[in-house]
Amino acid sequence: MFLLRNSFRKSTKVFAYITFSINQEPQRQIHRWVSPTLRELKRRRDKVGPEKPFARSSFLEWNYEAEIYAFGKRLGENFNKDILKRALTHKSYIIQKELEGETTDLQSNQDLIEEGSLIISECLNEEYGKIYVKDIADSIIKHLTTEDMLSHVAKHLGLTDLVLTSELPVEKSTLANTFKAVIAALKQSQDLERAKKFIKDFLIVQLNGQTVFDLWEPEEPIEYLNNILKKKGIEQFEARLCNESASNTILANYQVGLYSNKKLLGIGWGENVEIAKNTAALDAIRRMYKLRTVLI
Repeated sequence: MFLLRNSFRKSTKVFAYITFSINQEPQRQIHRWVSPTLRELKRRRDKVGPEKPFARSSFLEWNYEAEIYAFGKRLGENFNKDILKRALTHKSYIIQKELEGETTDLQSNQDLIEEGSLIISECLNEEYGKIYVKDIADSIIKHLTTEDMLSHVAKHLGLTDLVLTSELPVEKSTLANTFKAVIAALKQSQDLERAKKFIKDFLIVQLNGQTVFDLWEPEEPIEYLNNILKKKGIEQFEARLCNESASNTILANYQVGLYSNKKLLGIGWGENVEIAKNTAALDAIRRMYKLRTVLI
């Protein structure tokens, strides 16, 4: 009996010690020299100034031929090496070499840029021109062909390090033009269908999760809807207040429905009747054009 009591007391003490060790907060062990050292490092960093941009090709292990080969394989495309090199060579790079007194047989990508721009325009018109009305299709195409969008895609494809240009860092316009030239190079290396598939895989996919109204919205939805109804020979709509809640408060909400010949065209909500009416007009436009919830 004595042995059992003794062992129970010992186990209780061990459990209490473990519990105390777990609940006890760890102490911070920061030495006194850390703070002044960090201040000194920051002072030296500020004295040196901001880092100057540098080209990836300035590294000792840089191998341009290997990078060109790896670029196509990484994307799963078979490029003609000479055409791809031309697509990545900008006129400014050739001019810089000539000013430095170097002779080079490189050709600029100006003609490939123009060809790639036409291919992109043709592909996007085929993709959206047959689905949406002209003003909606134009808004989507304009969004996809902006300099920011094309340079964004080019940057994430790794073209920033591959393009031959005198600019440092590389300008957005140069990256956008390089992307166009690469598309033309793919078309010349394989065929037009392969180039269009490349556009769908890397450019059109940027619309993922976006709706038509994220890229296009008429300035006057009600007037726009009236024009559609007039063209289709449908009677002008009548707006009706269907519901309201929390009026005279900051959480006011109104529900408006648009009807034509006793048929519901669209329904919308808003903090006042006018906003709800505009929202209902957008909903009616979406239903009449059969717009998808998301573009992709």
